[in-house]
Amino acid sequence: MLSQRAQSLAAGTTFNEMWDVIKDALHRDDNAGGHVNLGVAENNLMRAELEQYVVEHVQMAGSNATYDDGPVGSARLRAALASFLSAQLQTARRLEAGQIVVTNGVSSALEHVAWALADAGDVFLLGRPYYGEATLGLRPGVRTVAVTFGATDPFSRTAVGCYEEALVRAQASGLVVRGLLLCSPHNPLGRCYSREVLCALAALCAKHGLHLVSDEVYALSVWREPRFTSVLSLPLHGVIDAARVHVVWGISKDFGANGWRLGCLVSPANPGLRAAVAAAGVYSYPSSLTDHVVAQMLEDHAFTTAYLHESRQRLQAAYTLAASLLRQHAIPFATSTHAALFVWADLGQAYRRRNPRHSDMDDSAVADKLREALYRQKVYLAWGGNFDSEALGMFRISFAHPADYMQEGFRRIHQALSRSCSRSRSRLGLTRL
Repeated sequence: MLSQRAQSLAAGTTFNEMWDVIKDALHRDDNAGGHVNLGVAENNLMRAELEQYVVEHVQMAGSNATYDDGPVGSARLRAALASFLSAQLQTARRLEAGQIVVTNGVSSALEHVAWALADAGDVFLLGRPYYGEATLGLRPGVRTVAVTFGATDPFSRTAVGCYEEALVRAQASGLVVRGLLLCSPHNPLGRCYSREVLCALAALCAKHGLHLVSDEVYALSVWREPRFTSVLSLPLHGVIDAARVHVVWGISKDFGANGWRLGCLVSPANPGLRAAVAAAGVYSYPSSLTDHVVAQMLEDHAFTTAYLHESRQRLQAAYTLAASLLRQHAIPFATSTHAALFVWADLGQAYRRRNPRHSDMDDSAVADKLREALYRQKVYLAWGGNFDSEALGMFRISFAHPADYMQEGFRRIHQALSRSCSRSRSRLGLTRL
C-alpha cells in the first residue's frame, strides 16, 4: 500500500511521546494533573507581549488571503528581513532582499539546503551532541557523520581537528562529504562559537571543498557574555568562497513564535542555490498572514529593540532560577551556558547518587530508567539520545517558563530521581523540536 520510502518511516514510528505530552499539558485550572513540558525548546516568557503587539498594531489587508508574491516570501518581508538581519547579525556586507528565501520554518530551510547541496547518501559533518539530523535525512536522504570530541571542548580551536579527522575517515570509507552543519548558538549546549573558531571552521571547509551551513535560530537569544558571532559577519575574503556559506534563521525561538512557522535561508553569494530552493518553494510556502505580521513587526524597530532586550533579561533571570534549582537538587549541569533557552544537565549522575543499587548499570540502562521515571512523574525532558550525546545520561531542560511552572517541573524531576522504576515503557519516542 505504501512506497518503500514511506514504509521505512511508517514502521514503528507511529508514536512520539512528545505529542502525547503536548495534548496533556499542565493547566492550573483545567488540567492540574497534566504534564510539565520542559523538553520542547519554546520561549514562553514573552507570549503576552507578542500577542498584545499583534492585537494592537497589525492591520490585515486583502492580499493576506492570496498567494501574495509567491512561495519564497513577499518582497516586503524579504526586504524587512534583509534590513533586520543585517543590523542584528552585524553582517560584513548589507544583505539584500533577493539573497533571502522565506520558508515555513527553519526546519524547512535546512531540508532545502540538504536537498539542494547534496545527493541522497551524501553526508554533512555534525558535532556531537547535535540537533538537526532528522531534518537532513527524513526526505532528502542526506546522512550525517557525527563528530566525537571526547575530552576536547567542542567550541575550542582544537576541536577543528576533530572535524577534520571525522572528514578524512568518512572519505576513506567512500562517503561523499558535502558540508559542515553548525548550530550557533548551540542546541543543546547553549553556547556560541568564537570568531576565531568560526574562521578556522570556514578555512577547513575551504580546504576540503565543503559548504558551511550555520543554523542561527537562537542568534538573538544570547543573554550574557560572550557575545554571538554570525558567520555572515566574518571577513571571509581569502578564507572561503562566499558561495559556500549559508545561514538559516527564523522567528520561532528569538520571538517565541514557534507556531507561526516562518524561517528563512540566507545565501548571499549563491544564486544557484536560491534558484533551486525557489523552484521547490511551493512545498514550504509560508502563510500570507504570517508573512504580513512578521514583515510589519520587523519594520517596527522600536518594538523589536525593546522586545528582544526584555526577552534577553527574562531569559537570564529564568536561567538563574534553573541553575539555582539544579544546585538545590544536586544535579550537575553545564555552567558555561550563556545563550538559547535550555541547560544541559547530568541527570544520569544524579540518579546514580540517589539509587546506589543502580550504580553499576551502563549509561543506556540508566537513561531508560530515567526516562521511565520522568514519564511516570509527568515531567517531560529531552534526553541525550535525542542529540546523539556521547553521555546518554545528559538531558536538555528548557527553562524559558514562568517561575512557578519551573518549580513544579523540578519538584517532579526530584521525585523521578528519588524513585526507581520496575517496568520499562517501550513506546517512548524521540523529539526533534
